[in-house]
Amino acid sequence: MKTVFVLFDSLNRRSLEPYGAQTIKTPNFQRLAERCVTFDTHYVGSLPCMPARRDMQTGRLNFLHRSWGPLEPFDNSFPEILHAAGVYSHLVSDHYHYWEDGGFTYHNRYTTYDFIRGQERDPWKAMVQPPWERLREMYHPGQYSEEQRSLYYHYIVNREFTKEEKDFCSVRCFDGGLEFLDLNRTADNWLLQIETFDPHEPFFAPAKYRVDYPTNYAGPIRDWPPYERITEAPDECAELRANYCAIVALCDAQIGRLLDYFDEHDLWEDTALVVSTDHGFLLGEHDWWAKLRMPCYDEVAHIPLFIHHPDARSKAGSRRQSLTQTIDLMPTLLDLFDVEPPKEVEGRSILQLLEDDAPIRSAGLYGVWASATNITDGRYTYFRYPDDMHAQEIYQYTLMPTHITSFFTTDELKTAELSEPFDFTKGVRLLKMSGHAKSPMYRGQGMNFFQDTETVLFDTKSDPEQLNAVNDPEVEARLVNEMRALMQANDAPPEAYVRLGLELPTGRAPAN
Repeated sequence: MKTVFVLFDSLNRRSLEPYGAQTIKTPNFQRLAERCVTFDTHYVGSLPCMPARRDMQTGRLNFLHRSWGPLEPFDNSFPEILHAAGVYSHLVSDHYHYWEDGGFTYHNRYTTYDFIRGQERDPWKAMVQPPWERLREMYHPGQYSEEQRSLYYHYIVNREFTKEEKDFCSVRCFDGGLEFLDLNRTADNWLLQIETFDPHEPFFAPAKYRVDYPTNYAGPIRDWPPYERITEAPDECAELRANYCAIVALCDAQIGRLLDYFDEHDLWEDTALVVSTDHGFLLGEHDWWAKLRMPCYDEVAHIPLFIHHPDARSKAGSRRQSLTQTIDLMPTLLDLFDVEPPKEVEGRSILQLLEDDAPIRSAGLYGVWASATNITDGRYTYFRYPDDMHAQEIYQYTLMPTHITSFFTTDELKTAELSEPFDFTKGVRLLKMSGHAKSPMYRGQGMNFFQDTETVLFDTKSDPEQLNAVNDPEVEARLVNEMRALMQANDAPPEAYVRLGLELPTGRAPAN
């Protein structure tokens, strides 16, 4: 078997023509859907970037036990398992979070990898004295900083070296993927992962992709929305959305290049293709930009998935309604090579759905560490928050104490004690550390970071925009029971139940 796995970041399902989009032109995603089975009820697991990737590599949820962080020593990684089975894996990615403190153990699991430099705040190009006077005029104050290592500093510098379409990171990612195919398409037993940070913010694309999305905005560069409620003027909002349209169009062009290659070399006959994303993005819906701070609405949680299998070519163009999740990708990729998943894996292979759209799960959990625990059965979505976000008891469980771009602080480490093993840690005890005020993750993602923290139920069949909460005690009780069962299956710690006001499973004691 040969497999190409394409992963985008922040690709909003509703921005794609196969999922009903009418604003953005995505003819190549439409071509993709005609060649693949399209999944209509595919949901996230853990959020955001690296928690989602831990889900993908291990087939288990991350968010119940820790925030953003590396693969752990006890984790089952699909490229590592494929290596043991004699399958070559190659990663081409500009997703620079893999090379930060909080992601440094992921890319090393692949046989080989190619790091494409220059995305977002990747510390790539070294300019000791950038031309700040000129740059200050170029960028909107809301996305400008001269402070080294700040969120915007490196993007401003990197963009000075991104002039032509060939310079853009997503283009170079697909260049690297096509180079791999040129070298290896006639070989067997390999997996190629082409992973681009686009269309994640900042929404920077070549000018030709903006032509179809004009606005009346006349100010400086505005392509990076804040993680905030919308306060911008209408023209500025339109500019941000138009830039997202443009970068999705750039992604569509890259998928088109890959489809052309499949067509030219008839890879449809012997090569599987999986295309998805880690999560979506809010572009003003619910009066919010971005993700994380607000409830995990479907614009973020309900994501696209396309799968082609050479043995299921007769199913091309069909759709599936069964509920699937990010954690299902790991066992699916193993299944493509007839490799059994380890017993710790909670995800299920999706390949069986290519032939028969029979449910593989009744519900799925998803969420962000320290925020709500959410559940969906494919129709209803239920967000359950602690009654008091400030008073909740929350811990991090890890043997790899790093945050996104830093180590755990010494104050955090001073709170550490050894926990008993979880059922997925292979007998290994973990560091258990307070997630409260001494933790920068809690200060950033706990106290006043999360907003609209109300437990709520939506019926997405009658209300797909999730605008009107429903009061249905019977459905809520059923989903609460499903939530507890799934938390127990994932061996959630006792405080994960207590903080949500849920009954502890038998044999579970509250944390001390």
